[in-house]
Amino acid sequence: MIVTNTETVAGYEITAVRGLVQGNTVRAKHAGRDIAASFKNLVGGELKGYTELLTESRREALQRMLAQAQELGADAVVNVRFTTSAVTAGAAELYAYGTAVNIEPLPQD
Repeated sequence: MIVTNTETVAGYEITAVRGLVQGNTVRAKHAGRDIAASFKNLVGGELKGYTELLTESRREALQRMLAQAQELGADAVVNVRFTTSAVTAGAAELYAYGTAVNIEPLPQD
C-alpha cells in the first residue's frame, strides 16, 4: 500500500475515495525512562527512551490506519498526518490519519 503525505500519488490517478482512515495508540511513560530522562535534563542531550517510545507509537498508529484502509479496499492513503496529545499526566496519544483511495497508473506517453 502506498502511503504519502501529499494529496496525490506521483504517476497515479485517484479513481475512488474510500474515506478517512485513522489509527491511534495511547502510551504511558515508563518509570525507569522518567528517572533516566530527569538525569538527562540536567546535562542535556537526546532522551533516547522517549525517542524509542515515540517511534514505536508512530509505527503502531500507522499500522492501525493501514489496516483500516485495507478493510475499505484502498490501494493507497494520501494526505497522511500525525498528531499527539496529552491524555493524562504521564500518558499521551499518537494519532495518524489520512484519506484512503484507490489509484491507477497514469497512461504512459
